[in-house]
Amino acid sequence: MRQNKRSKFLIYTIHFVLALIILLPLAFALFSSFRSLEDIFKYMSPISWRTFFPTEFTLEAYVNLFTERGFGRIFFNTFFVAVANVVFGLIVGSMAAFAFATFNFRGKTILFLLVLLTFMIPFEIIAIPLYSLVNNLGWIDSYEALIIPGIANGLVIFLYRQFFLDLPKSLLEAARIDGASWFRVYWSIVMPICKPVTVSAGLLLFIQQWESFMWPLIATRSEKYKVIQVALSDFVTEFMTYWNEMFAAAIISVIIPVIILLPLQRYFVKGIANTGSKE
Repeated sequence: MRQNKRSKFLIYTIHFVLALIILLPLAFALFSSFRSLEDIFKYMSPISWRTFFPTEFTLEAYVNLFTERGFGRIFFNTFFVAVANVVFGLIVGSMAAFAFATFNFRGKTILFLLVLLTFMIPFEIIAIPLYSLVNNLGWIDSYEALIIPGIANGLVIFLYRQFFLDLPKSLLEAARIDGASWFRVYWSIVMPICKPVTVSAGLLLFIQQWESFMWPLIATRSEKYKVIQVALSDFVTEFMTYWNEMFAAAIISVIIPVIILLPLQRYFVKGIANTGSKE
């Protein structure tokens, strides 16, 4: 009994230390975003309660983001690109997965292996050929360049396919016997019952696009199409770093995915858990 209590105490202690390691930098960034630029590192040595809690709150950093930095446009670009990527990515990914799970055709196994390889290969390997292709299409510095390359996602196809393989074949056959087309079976019967995997795939697409940095940096040149992760680098200039504005922008970039993920985490976990290895 005593050994069991010691084990629990050790586990709770480890969790508490890990929570501090994760939360303290976030807390410092959050409260520093409400400080003036001169006060951010004023109380760093020695560390005290003033290091994390500002004595004078100011919204100067947040006001500057939207009045001087054009953060309203940047926020719109990021949200628009992420939502568009989710909508089109779910449609394309689910339709491809439905074909893999339902139909038999020549080269099906090889083609699916190629799909799996697409999310195993680092993006850096395909960045240059992808840029060349997008440039030849005339899409550089446009919404097309930010949205279209991320629509076909191998991981989303994999998640949907694994879920579809677990559906009873009799359900699809009964719909076909009643005269439903394959698209009607997909849209009216299959998709309404795969809500957990749709939420999981949608969250994966949203977070991946929201946190994307390298491709938006390569594919856009003007301020008109700048997204939030690229904009975070603008706060470091040749002569100084605007730490309070950088912290404010970072908090905004973190809090949006968290707000979306928290109410949907039950479906997210369920969707991932229901997509085991099925053949």
